[in-house]
Amino acid sequence: MPRSRINPSLSLLNATYGATVEGAQELVLETDGGKIPARFHAAGDGDAAVVWVGGAGGGLDGPAEGMYPRLARQLASDGIASLRLHYRRPNQLYDCVLDTLLGVAYLGTLGRTRVVLVGHSFGGAVVISAGSVDDHVIAVAALSSQTYGTDQVAQVSPRPLLLLHGGDDEILPDTCSHDIYRRARQPKQVKIYPDCRHGLDQCRDDVDRDLVAWIRIVCFDKEQQAGQE
Repeated sequence: MPRSRINPSLSLLNATYGATVEGAQELVLETDGGKIPARFHAAGDGDAAVVWVGGAGGGLDGPAEGMYPRLARQLASDGIASLRLHYRRPNQLYDCVLDTLLGVAYLGTLGRTRVVLVGHSFGGAVVISAGSVDDHVIAVAALSSQTYGTDQVAQVSPRPLLLLHGGDDEILPDTCSHDIYRRARQPKQVKIYPDCRHGLDQCRDDVDRDLVAWIRIVCFDKEQQAGQE
């Protein structure tokens, strides 16, 4: 990461909503640095949400044949909202981190103050960097992540960190996630899917299952424990 600690300098000017298609509402976050296209998946009562970001090219759907909208719809039934973001300036790490932090701040205005970050490839570095500096982030998941831009991974702790990677990744080898795991602090998990490539298409069902289960745990376990005390 070119700057060791992010100093957010992006301000939200307006949020413009459009049509709702398959549970996702079109949304543009207008900032003093440009427009961030997004999709918002509303959910029932609760304060938990997920911000989903893509790779170097951005995009709203994620890997594994459209993981982000697919899992966002599942999580909405649990009361977990989702915000899928497309970067203002794809492949510009600092700007993409600011976009992600602004997404977290926007969710806060909706009462969603406990946020999980999920990013794929280049987006893995984005969410690790963003997750290391924002107190509203409760957990970070990096899928098929690159290592550049993950210098602050130790500062993600005490938030849980999940690293998922394909064992046959043809773009970023699974040694990237092993390296990030080695530098991270607890709580942390790494899982490698044999015969799965960078886009995670070959292990789609397994990744879906593991990621949703982990998000549910980080969002609800502490709440359940508090209710039992």
